[in-house]
Amino acid sequence: MRYPESVLTKGKKGMEVRSLVSRGKYVLCEYLNPDTGKLADKKKKLILKGDDGKIQEYFIVPLKGDRSLLITPKEKKDVEKQKVWNKGKIEKLI
Repeated sequence: MRYPESVLTKGKKGMEVRSLVSRGKYVLCEYLNPDTGKLADKKKKLILKGDDGKIQEYFIVPLKGDRSLLITPKEKKDVEKQKVWNKGKIEKLI
């Protein structure tokens, strides 16, 4: 099968095809100190919700330089019941 040039990319093992696995919505959260309103931790949480309803969670942990490490949480929480603070108002997380 031939693929259009626009979906081809060069990887470590040669040419590869970028193929869609899923798409949807995302939420990126940071953690603030409740007393000061300043960052409590440098880590962030990324929550992905696919169009199929499947939810994936990752912590983004900054490393030295411009790199970060993506880690899956040990425990899955019901993110659909969680809330997030959005500049003075409470909203559903996802």
